[in-house]
Amino acid sequence: MPSAISTSYLHKAMTESPFPPTELALTEPNGLLAQGGDLAPGTLLNAYSQGIFPWFGPNDPILWWTPDPRLVLDPTRIHRPRSLKKFLKHCPWKVTCDVAFERVISECAAPRADQNGTWIHRDMRDAYCALHQRGYAHSVEVVDTAGNVVGGLYGVRIQGLFFGESMFSRVANGSKVALLALCYWCVRSGIGLIDCQVPSDHLLNLGAQLITRKDFENRLRQAINWETVDVGRSAEPWLSSPACCAGANNAVWAKELV
Repeated sequence: MPSAISTSYLHKAMTESPFPPTELALTEPNGLLAQGGDLAPGTLLNAYSQGIFPWFGPNDPILWWTPDPRLVLDPTRIHRPRSLKKFLKHCPWKVTCDVAFERVISECAAPRADQNGTWIHRDMRDAYCALHQRGYAHSVEVVDTAGNVVGGLYGVRIQGLFFGESMFSRVANGSKVALLALCYWCVRSGIGLIDCQVPSDHLLNLGAQLITRKDFENRLRQAINWETVDVGRSAEPWLSSPACCAGANNAVWAKELV
């Protein structure tokens, strides 16, 4: 079992990170690096800035991961199946951002037919809600004509990189539309890479690719200047409006994505 990390406050300097070097991560299970610590905003931001993320069960110690290879998505190269393009031409939904973060994370945590339990337990939800309040964690909501949130996703943005955490869909195309909208916003916001963490057939079919941990960390260093990240204050705004693609503007982003 990897060694425990310090639970003390994490300083911003990368050289003061309490995490072991990522090359010490296990190959089995793939990417397990350390256990222990806490889920405070400073801890999470320090971890993400090095390509490390938490993933553990409700009764387990906090486990930190950095898998190799890593699944990533270039937001300019997302694949749009023909059926999805056809749907987008007449898409009746609106898409919002950061309007219902807690609702989205709760939907992502809901039981699924192909899973036993969820890793998005109360401690994890509280941790990402705290990051959301500081402007680092964000959600995308897909809303139908009746006002129901039928799809969405959430993750962490640090400067030029978006770390995707989870997505959900209550109807066909719900999560796909959320991901397409995220890619659209990433391009507009100067975000060049979306971290998808581990392989998924769903994401691979939409254009995500596997790269080595070394390549991912090189991309990460190009995208993030950790010395300018301040966990005590809010991050840069996520676009100009929390509902910039809602209502009448919905047709604008949908048309560009077809």
